[in-house]
Amino acid sequence: MLAFQSIFASGLVLASLYVLMAAGLALVWNTLGIFNFTHGALMAAAAYVAWTVADPRGLDMGLAMGVIAAILVSAVLGFLINYLLVAPFLGQKQIVLIAVMTTLSGAFFIENSALLLWGPRIKQLDKFVDGSVRIAGTTISGHEAIIILLAPLLMLGLWAFLRFTWTGSAIRAVAQNREFAELSGIRVQRMYAIAFAIAAALAGLSGIMLGAIRFITPGLGGEPLLKALIVVILGGLGSMPGTVLGAYLVGFGEATSTYFLGAYWTQAVLFLVFIGFLALRPNGLFGKP
Repeated sequence: MLAFQSIFASGLVLASLYVLMAAGLALVWNTLGIFNFTHGALMAAAAYVAWTVADPRGLDMGLAMGVIAAILVSAVLGFLINYLLVAPFLGQKQIVLIAVMTTLSGAFFIENSALLLWGPRIKQLDKFVDGSVRIAGTTISGHEAIIILLAPLLMLGLWAFLRFTWTGSAIRAVAQNREFAELSGIRVQRMYAIAFAIAAALAGLSGIMLGAIRFITPGLGGEPLLKALIVVILGGLGSMPGTVLGAYLVGFGEATSTYFLGAYWTQAVLFLVFIGFLALRPNGLFGKP
């Protein structure tokens, strides 16, 4: 019973983090059909910005201002990444491969810029709330409880935005048929920029949440980016519900493996299961052929 409680609580926290991390990646893929490899670097950049604004050694303006500033900076960076690294190459036959190269280059640039600006010393954000919460018979921190609550609320908000607002409907129209959307008067490039900015803001929020439970370094988003890619591919490219389900499967699978096999073997087991699943179902859980 104790094992189940520990796995459930740990898996829920991990899964919620992976939902936050993967949501932006899935949105960019759904809209543009590319992977944004600056996603992990944006997590680290947002954590640094939040620390600079919030920490007494920085501007000392409080955590709330740090979060707001970091999300806004992330959105602006997302807009610039789209404008400089993606938009000039849209329409090219090899856009997927080109986007891999340009966004990877952008990620290296952001990470090294962070190293120059903030130095090699590790930093950490304050947790959103102090104290602890009991869940399923075990104890987690208040900050982890916020992550668990925030993930479904954000996904619900993103779903509502895409379904019930004109901009969201326009983004979905562009994702389904770019040519028809253009003929309908939708400014496709603007929708791409908005999708990138929203995805970057989600990455920034993920980085902020992560920066309070891990040390902030320029490479903070490296491992989360890899996990987010696994989640998006596992769920099925183009499927937001698949992304959410994939996040919870990966989170609980990782927690189970860590409990019984230890952290050392968990990554290997995770990738073996992932490869085996794709061999049987190449399109993921809800992906279309």
